[in-house]
Amino acid sequence: MELIISTDSATYPVFLANGATSQLNSLVSDRYDSIFVFADETVWHHHADYFNQHAAFDYQVFVLPSGEESKSFIVYEQALTFLLENQASRKSVILAMGGGAVGDLTGFVAASYMRGISFIQLPTTILAHDSAVGGKTGINHPLGKNMVGAFHHPQAVVFDTNYLLTLPTSEVRSGFSELLKHALLSDANWVEELLLKDSLDDLLLLNWELELAKGISVKATIVQKDEFERHERKFLNLGHTYGHAIEGVVGFGRIKHGEAIALGLVVSLLLSNQRKLAKVWTKKLCNYGYPTEFLFATPFSQLLSYIKKDKKNQHGELHFVVLPEIGQPELTIVTEQEVEKAHTLLLALIKEETA
Repeated sequence: MELIISTDSATYPVFLANGATSQLNSLVSDRYDSIFVFADETVWHHHADYFNQHAAFDYQVFVLPSGEESKSFIVYEQALTFLLENQASRKSVILAMGGGAVGDLTGFVAASYMRGISFIQLPTTILAHDSAVGGKTGINHPLGKNMVGAFHHPQAVVFDTNYLLTLPTSEVRSGFSELLKHALLSDANWVEELLLKDSLDDLLLLNWELELAKGISVKATIVQKDEFERHERKFLNLGHTYGHAIEGVVGFGRIKHGEAIALGLVVSLLLSNQRKLAKVWTKKLCNYGYPTEFLFATPFSQLLSYIKKDKKNQHGELHFVVLPEIGQPELTIVTEQEVEKAHTLLLALIKEETA
């Protein structure tokens, strides 16, 4: 399957299929003077042999720590040093092989090395169907998630579903949250279909190629309208303001991004007066085994300190994406008291489902 991402500044393909890694050969052939693979260490351990079976080109590999640990200033500097030591030029290309964190880090390295070189996304997680598309790149700052970065589109996205076979259940949950987010932003029937799944085993049986294509299409449509996040693209942050705060308080990488977003979606639904849907999703996320118990030991004041740093905020006001109706997101100003009330209701819903 091939999709096309088109914005005012870039147009590029997304190849989505089992065995799609072979597409890399035509994408890099005779176009670059050197090829570098930035690979998640866990992914490389599982899939290096598979990658080498499909990659008919010479490359040098830089292995990155797994997960959010790679999105740090230290790893960013190490990556730049690796490129310099190996004489990477403006005609070089980097392949980002891993989940969203590796893609974000690699994209930012590519955006800033010699003021910009090419890179190709090779996502290996369900969640990365969101992050690999759209050109957002960046790293974390200890005081906030994705606070340092740039818009820099890949030359292509090569999504080989074979890599999904070794995903741990936490990554399946994490990716499903982003998929549900895309459904909430676009299609009530799709939301209903996804929420019919009663257990984690049911999620594993989804037709992931089809579901990922639908999710990528939703994001592509929004990015095409608003490439640089001036308005509509902010809707893709549904659930992320609260979710990013959870990641910051718990520690980046100590909880999967999508697992935090799952809880953020409940808060956004509660702020949208979608109490019934919030209750249904809370029941499902408990059934699927999303981590929740840590929230009861997390003071709201700590979460609020991160919520106040969200990039959507202006003039000291808290801006949240809400959903008055499925498929009709809005950006609205909320008070600290309203967010705290939603947080308290979230805890009550979790208690009700886990009692």
